[in-house]
Amino acid sequence: MGYLMKSGVGQMKLLGSRVPLDEALKDPQLDELKKNKLRLAQEARLFAEQSLHLTATKNYTSYVELGRPYVTYVVSAAPRWELKHYQWSYPFMGKMPYKGFFNESDAQELESELQEEDLDTYLRGVSAYSTLGWFNDPILSSMLRYDDYTLVNTIIHETVHATLYIKNSADFNERLATFLGNKGAEQFYLKREGPESPTLKEIQKENADSKTFSKFITAELKELELWYKNLPASQRDEARRQKRIHEIQDKFAKNIQPQLLTDHYAKFPELKLNNARLLVYKTYMQDLSDFETLYELLDSNYARFIETCKSLEKSKDPNQGLKDLIGSLSKHP
Repeated sequence: MGYLMKSGVGQMKLLGSRVPLDEALKDPQLDELKKNKLRLAQEARLFAEQSLHLTATKNYTSYVELGRPYVTYVVSAAPRWELKHYQWSYPFMGKMPYKGFFNESDAQELESELQEEDLDTYLRGVSAYSTLGWFNDPILSSMLRYDDYTLVNTIIHETVHATLYIKNSADFNERLATFLGNKGAEQFYLKREGPESPTLKEIQKENADSKTFSKFITAELKELELWYKNLPASQRDEARRQKRIHEIQDKFAKNIQPQLLTDHYAKFPELKLNNARLLVYKTYMQDLSDFETLYELLDSNYARFIETCKSLEKSKDPNQGLKDLIGSLSKHP
């Protein structure tokens, strides 16, 4: 209850700092670069609602100047010898594989406690998040540090969450939003700048790299899961574990990186990885090919795709439900 109260106070302070977008755009103290980003975010919001047919809300119609680089700090955790989320339960949202704090020191304190329990941890700053329609989410100054494409992608990603969110299914929800954010941003720039747009061509390269990386990390995480499961307890030592994780990075550098069209994943071989951080890739990137397959079966129709996914809202296992949908549509298109 203490955590929920502190989070509630932080959320109320944030919402109390909102300035209507029209006012922010008239503010002489706000530099022109930020104003252009605000205009772009508003354009992306309208596109998401009107062209992609995502749920219309009052999200992103106001602005908050945070005065700090991140809005929240998020802690993830996992057992050292199992690729399994450590989860927290929340009202309305159900179980989630992370815990967020408005204060960085609170996140660091939790991380230390989890490490004392011999868990892998990963603490990261977050620039944007969705309250899933409970509040009118503002555009945050932390979001304006993104490049234009990432800002558009983020607005669409978070609007997907406001359109469809399945309780206790964080991995499915995030992968859905990742997939539709990529597709939606591509459509945004196709409409805005045309098929010969340099921006669009760069987005298409990034999306192609995301497919390649998703295929790679999906296979590697499944193999690592089996490795943990089959490794006798007597052979479990940290040096062996780190060597196995580094093998994933080495394989990426040797076999995958030369295929990529952008530098979007260039830092992957040097990252300090553990199970908690690897599971973030599972949450956002694993099995994106399933969404791609369904999307193609639905004639690449964005609105039809999300309406079809809404049929999974009451599914106990939406990931399996997605595979079942693909099987059904493959037989009876």
